[in-house]
Amino acid sequence: MASVRSYLFLLLTISLSPLPTLSQTAGNITVGASLSATEASDPWRSPSGDFAFGFQQLQDDKNLFLLSIWFDKIPDKTVVWFSNRNASNPVPRGSTVQLTAADGLVVRDPQGRLMFSPNGGLADEVGYGYLNDTGNLVLRRGRSDSEPLWESFKNPSDTILPTQIIEIDTALVSKKSEGNFSLGRFSARMNGDGDFVFSSKSAPTNTDYGDEYYNSGTSDQNASASGFQVVFDERASIYILRRNGGQVVLSPRWVPSPAEFYHRATIDFDGVFTQYYHPRTSGGAGNQGWTAASSWPENICFTRSRPCGYNSVCRLENQRPVCQCPLGFSLSDPNNPYGDCRPNSAQSCVQSDDKEDDYDVSEISDTDWPFNSYQQINPSTADQCKSACLNDCFCGVAIYRSDTCWKKTLPLSNGRVDVTLGVTAFLKFRKTDLINPNPNPTTPDKNRNTLLVVGSALLGSSVFINLLFIGLACLGFFLIYKKKNLIFDHNSGANLRCFTYKELVQATNGFKEEVGRGAFGIVYKGLITNSSKTVVAVKKLDRVAQDSEKEFRAEVNAIGQTHHKNLVRLIGFCDEGAHRMLVYEYMSNGTLSGFLFGNSTKPGWSQRSQIAVGVARGLTYLHEECVAQIIHCDIKPQNILLDEYYNARICDFGLAKLLAMDQSKTTTNIRGTKGYVAPEWFRNRQITAKVDVYSFGVLLLEIVSCRKSVDVEEGENPILTDWAWDCFAEGRIDCLVGNDDDVEASSVGRKVERFVLVGLWCVQEDANLRPTMRKACQMLEGEVEVERPPNPYPFTSTTARQP
Repeated sequence: MASVRSYLFLLLTISLSPLPTLSQTAGNITVGASLSATEASDPWRSPSGDFAFGFQQLQDDKNLFLLSIWFDKIPDKTVVWFSNRNASNPVPRGSTVQLTAADGLVVRDPQGRLMFSPNGGLADEVGYGYLNDTGNLVLRRGRSDSEPLWESFKNPSDTILPTQIIEIDTALVSKKSEGNFSLGRFSARMNGDGDFVFSSKSAPTNTDYGDEYYNSGTSDQNASASGFQVVFDERASIYILRRNGGQVVLSPRWVPSPAEFYHRATIDFDGVFTQYYHPRTSGGAGNQGWTAASSWPENICFTRSRPCGYNSVCRLENQRPVCQCPLGFSLSDPNNPYGDCRPNSAQSCVQSDDKEDDYDVSEISDTDWPFNSYQQINPSTADQCKSACLNDCFCGVAIYRSDTCWKKTLPLSNGRVDVTLGVTAFLKFRKTDLINPNPNPTTPDKNRNTLLVVGSALLGSSVFINLLFIGLACLGFFLIYKKKNLIFDHNSGANLRCFTYKELVQATNGFKEEVGRGAFGIVYKGLITNSSKTVVAVKKLDRVAQDSEKEFRAEVNAIGQTHHKNLVRLIGFCDEGAHRMLVYEYMSNGTLSGFLFGNSTKPGWSQRSQIAVGVARGLTYLHEECVAQIIHCDIKPQNILLDEYYNARICDFGLAKLLAMDQSKTTTNIRGTKGYVAPEWFRNRQITAKVDVYSFGVLLLEIVSCRKSVDVEEGENPILTDWAWDCFAEGRIDCLVGNDDDVEASSVGRKVERFVLVGLWCVQEDANLRPTMRKACQMLEGEVEVERPPNPYPFTSTTARQP
């Protein structure tokens, strides 16, 4: 009996003891409560116990603890929020965090010295804290206050949870690596213009995330239609909310119920923004871990974000990048598989006179480092390309495709496996560096060894011969079946639909309503009916070689991988027999040509200038930011469409190459439209992206003046570019907008002048004087000063006259 009384007295003593670490009940955190960074410390939990806040011990260093919030009922205790991403967090063993009235949460080291406060400065004193069942840690003045003093949902790290919103100018920033919680290279931000963008730092030492590699395209000239929030709602659907109430849904149509699964969306350390789900139950399927519901971008290897280090090769596996060093290279840091690959022996131009004695070339199929070539050789054979790199001491790799060879020097960036391009990489290595037996990053050694063992066992038996014939027969039937059913490779990242001819006949009502025609074919309006009705534009292609199905699909796939708000989106295609068609989203406001020249009154200057900048941005993307560079070759007002909000959308990009697949030389075939064609087309010179710059310059002058590039009705000034130069040379730029009904154009004279100067730079006869489209875009937007251009045609004499 005495022992029972002693036990009850002990319980009463403990319950009445003023221990701050026990001052948390059902999610509530009282002022004065504290936690210690030790294994024995019990975290503060939400009412359901789904989430916990406290110190989580790091796996790599048992003496460091991360102040964080995590899923507490699953085995891996996944962190969803962590604080103060600098050298102060993680903290050493024995550190403490305490909720104070004056400063909120305060973290001190084992000696009691102040380290940091996760919530920063507060507007008022804290009355209490609360960790709710959504995973949001909240600090409030009192229970009657509607607005919290601080909450973790408004200060995210790399993850958002259901019911959480990303507001304008709020960013998620990735971790440095799986186990390193310091600031990483990637950011996901809701911009003020309405776009949800992913950006990377070009170098770890940079402080800004300036290299954009994903854009939601939800900004709009009409502010009421622009995006302003990324919402992760209680149903586990992620969407961008427009100011007018419209939604752009990012999540797949079906995701598991939040009642049965936990959900989160994270910008991972490799730059992929992924929505995950995990079973709530602890047994059976609950051990399967996190599953990806969807990822953005679809293939990060195909962006300029550089998820893998220099000289590395990136390939996609389960929606995540896998990096591998090629033959002759090794990881600079063996503990970082996503880091740089260094050559096992440095290449030099002075070690040997005969480089073929020192080096060899590894041939790698479907692998490319697409940027920063220092020399292009055309025409070239594969052997010539290989030899050209082998005998060039500056060459690290040569990329060969069709009849063109691109030579590149080390370090190489943005390496990726791409089965759609049909490229071969000739990677140079020193002969003494044969330490990597597997030059092809797409074929693991394990699979190769397995095949060798199986093959060796079968070769000793006649059974192998029978199986070989059966296998070949099955393979043949499979290939025939695959071709007949027109299955498209969705792993390529294009996500295009393959339509049958019958489907498009039905969609267009027998190709009844023609909405346009041009050099590439006729365009018909159609209606695709699935779960919803989608208006489309179906382009029937002319002059496409009928025996080039593989090349056709490769080029269509390349077009399908382009994603930019100033490009018309390719939805699908038809490749059935002699029928080659492309299916695009439909643009309701027609062409720029009709907009500029089809009305008796000029469109407003503000709208025209926005269109010009949109075209410049779209061409910049095609030239520098998409998977493989695309030269349009036919920029003109008829190939600029306008969507429902009058945003410029470039169409017919990639088609010049698509329709020339059966031509051996592209430099001798003049493409484009009279009045927009660059001079080099007529001189049998190598064609570069500068031909598009020239055409854009003509287009820009048309947008400024609302006058066609060639107009015989203008009497003595039929050529717009000549007349524009004469007006500029005589200081009479106002002539170009002289009959502009929009007085706003006159009130922004400096901007008009800037646009005219950019146009004159772009139409320079010497292609070397023309800016890149990126620089042209920067000049239009006022980011770069525009200098006085020289006479575009120094050997042409014209006289300025006002029309």
